[in-house]
Amino acid sequence: MRPTLKQCLILLTLISVVCDTIMLPFYPIFFLQRFGIDSGYHVGAYLAVLCFVVMVSFPFWAKLAKRYHEIHIWIFTQIIAAALGIACYYSTSIEWLWIVSMTKMVFKASYLLIYPYALRLEEKDAHLGIVGLFAVLMHFGGIGGAILGGVLIDVTEAHNIYLIMSLGDVIQVLICIYLSIKLNLEWKQLPYEEHVPSRKKIPTFIFTLGLVSLIVYFCEFLARPYFTLYWQQISQSESTLIAGLVYAVPAWMALFGLLVSHGRWTSKLNAQQQITAALLAAAVGLCLQAIADWYVVLAGRILFGYALFIITVKLEVMLFSLSEPAHYAEDFSKIHFLQSTGIIGASVLIGSLVSEQDFSMPFVFAAGGMVITCLLFIIFFIFKQTNDSATNDSHVSSITRSDTEIH
Repeated sequence: MRPTLKQCLILLTLISVVCDTIMLPFYPIFFLQRFGIDSGYHVGAYLAVLCFVVMVSFPFWAKLAKRYHEIHIWIFTQIIAAALGIACYYSTSIEWLWIVSMTKMVFKASYLLIYPYALRLEEKDAHLGIVGLFAVLMHFGGIGGAILGGVLIDVTEAHNIYLIMSLGDVIQVLICIYLSIKLNLEWKQLPYEEHVPSRKKIPTFIFTLGLVSLIVYFCEFLARPYFTLYWQQISQSESTLIAGLVYAVPAWMALFGLLVSHGRWTSKLNAQQQITAALLAAAVGLCLQAIADWYVVLAGRILFGYALFIITVKLEVMLFSLSEPAHYAEDFSKIHFLQSTGIIGASVLIGSLVSEQDFSMPFVFAAGGMVITCLLFIIFFIFKQTNDSATNDSHVSSITRSDTEIH
């Protein structure tokens, strides 16, 4: 049985996430083995710049996707990424590695087009399932990448991982060539068939949803980097396996959330109310994780993981419901830019919050950030919606009175 387009897109996403995260936990080992650099600041700066490069590169690919088909863009970019990955493997100077690896990430940023492309293929009623599916893929792809990287680190030198990453890029190229032939795609993108209403260059919902997403991602990544060390400290267990399993709880809660969303149970709350409740639940979950008792932290981790799944999925469903299919990639690139800004901000702040081995402070700050986000969301979407509804009701009432007077 031949794979469908949707199955191929899922496979492309998994390969991309695994290849992008396979080295992520092991950069300190790689820099020490390859270049003799043992500096946490260097690793932090390197990761922050990688994130920044992806953040500023993706909007370019989103614009290019309006002219050329995404699958053909991926063929081109992944070939170059594979070649640059091999160049990283042969790098012998830290300066050259920075140049080559950052250039590679410019082209790797194009894989983010998979997400809006998959959504454009579906009706808006199916967006919730697609967004939830991709959220789970991102979680478990990251975990799979970290596990694979750990296995490879145990059996070979860290720089050999770049060859595995290049192999992943080659597999992606082959999948895209298969899709191009199967679907008989033209290189140039055809004009979008439906009428696209005129709008501002940057609609208001990009600013409001973008600001909310920025703070959510800031809070999420603020509570992430030192969690395993924090767990080992409070549980008095040196087991990295158990620490890793607890760290991965949000991924399992995302899978649970996806199963619930496909089940018969449905919430009586609308999307805005669900996001508001989830933001408050996430704040409570973060506060629980700041309490230095392992069972309380575990309970907080479970609550936070499920709440985070609802927040991220519902926010992105809101984005694509407010956007138009012809603008999906462009609008998503703007939101992604702001999400990445939050991640970079968290990576800059996290070092000052964990001074003197106090690993609980990031959770306190993240909880406060979630409360602020909840207030902003209520102002931007719930109050505004209520006011708009009241205005419309008043307008309808005045028209009714006028009609009564005329008759």
